[in-house]
Amino acid sequence: MSALPMPVRTSTETGILAGTRTLLYKEVLRFWKVAFQTVAAPVLTAILYLLIFGHVLEGRITVFGSVGYTSFLIPGLVMMSVLQNAFANSSSSLIQSKITGNLVFLLVAPLSHWAWFLAYVGASVVRGVAVGTGVMLVTIWFAPLQVANPLWIIVFTLAGAVLMGALGLIAGLWAEKFDQIAAFQNFLIMPMTFLSGVFYSVHSLPPLWKAVSHLNPFFYMIDGFRHGFFGTSDVSPWTSLGVVGVSLVVVCGLCLNLLRIGYKIRH
Repeated sequence: MSALPMPVRTSTETGILAGTRTLLYKEVLRFWKVAFQTVAAPVLTAILYLLIFGHVLEGRITVFGSVGYTSFLIPGLVMMSVLQNAFANSSSSLIQSKITGNLVFLLVAPLSHWAWFLAYVGASVVRGVAVGTGVMLVTIWFAPLQVANPLWIIVFTLAGAVLMGALGLIAGLWAEKFDQIAAFQNFLIMPMTFLSGVFYSVHSLPPLWKAVSHLNPFFYMIDGFRHGFFGTSDVSPWTSLGVVGVSLVVVCGLCLNLLRIGYKIRH
């Protein structure tokens, strides 16, 4: 693949955002140069999920009245891919820099905590959206899919990607080795993703697990995103937007504060 164009820095790029564009370019280029692993592989994984679950359950389950199971599954897989890859991008990048020792080059540069945040989270959004778009383009051939409200799709895609990029940055700051990042992903991100209604409607769950699902912010991201396609969902999209918005403010605020004090990167 051809290299991304080098950003040209202007004389107006000063203050707290100085260096943001260059660091963002570096972070995007980092995953883009191995796009077969960082973009194509997650798309293939989503296709396998669709083939397996769609083949087994299509015709046996109908959700939202008349929506076929495969059509129901596609938006869930798209949003799941966005969330997981946005988290993976920022967390893996920061832990690699810490372990290899090249993080020092960022520490000596005149970069504010806002520049770090915008660059790392921005690159996570780019990767998450790229993978989600790839999943959508490939899986849309398997079942009919309508778009009821594209604005909800855009809002929840961006909000979810930013939230997970910031959460990945927190995990990268906290972790000191790859095993800790893997534990964070396997014992927190993965269970919350799979228990968020990607493969099922929460209305089909027993009352206890239905209540537990409503405590999971990932559920609201996926349910709100799915509402943009079908015009219906398990909860109101405004409720989902409220929960996601509060979660976004809390996670981003914590992330910015950890970057400001140099948590585990200035010693």
